[in-house]
Amino acid sequence: MPLYLSRFSYTPETWARLIGHPEDRAQAAQSYIESVGGKLHGFWYAFGTHDGYNLWEAPDNVSMASVALAISGGGALSSFETTVLLTVDETLEALRTAGQVQYRAPGAST
Repeated sequence: MPLYLSRFSYTPETWARLIGHPEDRAQAAQSYIESVGGKLHGFWYAFGTHDGYNLWEAPDNVSMASVALAISGGGALSSFETTVLLTVDETLEALRTAGQVQYRAPGAST
């Protein structure tokens, strides 16, 4: 199954609610991804541009997108970004295939 890395930030209101009622949001994230047949591999909070990171496994892009849309639509986050992660083998295959693509840069002569 494909892996996905998500970066998220909470709204100030969400932080205020969590300060008043601390809870383990990793358990919630796990239930969301399991509802589409996936698995949560990690949930971390961080300093910096994003408040936290998740590493997910999902059956396909549509399944992961459905979880991302449900979370984003919930209003607790100020940002939510997801990146599809490629294995080394997938990247090697893409590199081999890229060599067959007849790309022409914009404005370049044919």
